Amino acid sequence: MHHRSSTLARAVRLTTLAALAAPASTLAGGFSLNEQSASAMGTANAGAAANPENATTVLFNPAGMSQLSGTNISFGAAVLDIDAEAKESSIRTSRNNPSVPVTPASSGGDIADPAVLPNFYLSHEINESIDVGFGIHAPYGLAADYDNDFAGRFFADKTELTAIAFTPSVSLNNGQGLSMGVGLNVLYAEGRLSRYQDISAQVGTAALALEEPYADAEGDDVGMTFRVGFLYELTSATQIGLTLQTGTELELEGDLEISGITNPSNPMGPTLSASESIKVPLAIPESATLGLRHSLTDNVTLLAGATYARWSRFEELDIVSTEAGGAISGAPQEGAVISHVTEQWENSWQINAGAIWQASPEWAFKAGYAWDESPVNQYVTARIPSSDRHWLTLGAQWADAQSGWTVDVAVGTLLFTDDPRVNDRNYQHENPSEIAQLAPGVEDPSLYAAEYDLSAWSAAFEVSKSF
Repeated sequence: MHHRSSTLARAVRLTTLAALAAPASTLAGGFSLNEQSASAMGTANAGAAANPENATTVLFNPAGMSQLSGTNISFGAAVLDIDAEAKESSIRTSRNNPSVPVTPASSGGDIADPAVLPNFYLSHEINESIDVGFGIHAPYGLAADYDNDFAGRFFADKTELTAIAFTPSVSLNNGQGLSMGVGLNVLYAEGRLSRYQDISAQVGTAALALEEPYADAEGDDVGMTFRVGFLYELTSATQIGLTLQTGTELELEGDLEISGITNPSNPMGPTLSASESIKVPLAIPESATLGLRHSLTDNVTLLAGATYARWSRFEELDIVSTEAGGAISGAPQEGAVISHVTEQWENSWQINAGAIWQASPEWAFKAGYAWDESPVNQYVTARIPSSDRHWLTLGAQWADAQSGWTVDVAVGTLLFTDDPRVNDRNYQHENPSEIAQLAPGVEDPSLYAAEYDLSAWSAAFEVSKSF
């Protein structure tokens, strides 16, 4: 027993460190991540709220722990690879001084590197009515990095968001087919936003010879969301699951540093730098997921589901000063908006369907499809180029009933319905209670517009054990 506890503790530590180190790529609606479990990924997460195969139900629906016996662990990882690059022939740019060209002006290259997302889940049966669980996973993430000569570098260079959730959960069942579960997601998130600064309005064509200042903001925060789940057996062959999750707003607190600032008294001499304490508010949406599982025959199971996410919470991406008289904002009091990006995202749906074929007592094969609606509509930015997408997945599962070991593998591909069209402009934050808009009477000619090529694939494995 002591050896088992040490092994579990070591797995938790390794999973935590790996998740914090790995940059994530956005593969679900907004900056949510689909790849949390290879067993669910095999069916494109279809019906995951109603299909508690293993300890990953701690995430998908904590009420599902009531259908697991004894102690169960599941751990694994997913590899994500997104190819995203602006089409060079579609790029249009303009500085805030339109008489000064943007040079150099490349497409920025492939902006997303492959990322690894590990996970770990544990459930334990206390008695016939109560189960407890714990999970570690990466629910949200972004990673984009353009080349230094990117045509839109005055709007975006690096965009990073890494989030990890620690999820203690408990479930209760009434012994008559109805279970309820609750879970707490303790989120740790860290982010980075960087871009080059356009000084052509101040120095004119001299900007072509001077170093371009570089703004780099970093911050982190801890927040919490709450999840409640229900699972009900309609018949011996059919059950339905529902999970509801609250939203929150993180305040990523850190520092903004601008380097490479030209010294007015010595333009050709060493450059200067300035820093200021800042925060970046980041809205996490509420969501609701409905799942359905139906055993068509002894060997075929059908799954379906839908998720609705309130992404309309994400209205803007601002860098806000948290000090008075800062070297960058110069504002007499904290709260000045140093940088503003209008987002105005919309609520979105994910609809999925899948099937499992139990080919033999040991082997099962899975397939799934999901339609994933992008919440990004009017304001498509270089930081998050996005469009609606189709998600196709295949999976296989090997299980040894005698030992309790199960291994899942899954692969998936994303097909985007349209090539996203980015149209980045500089907007002014008029009033926190109003929709951000272009400064009245001031037409800022700064522009980055382009059409993007997007494609993606993912692969995952998972090992589960019941004791």
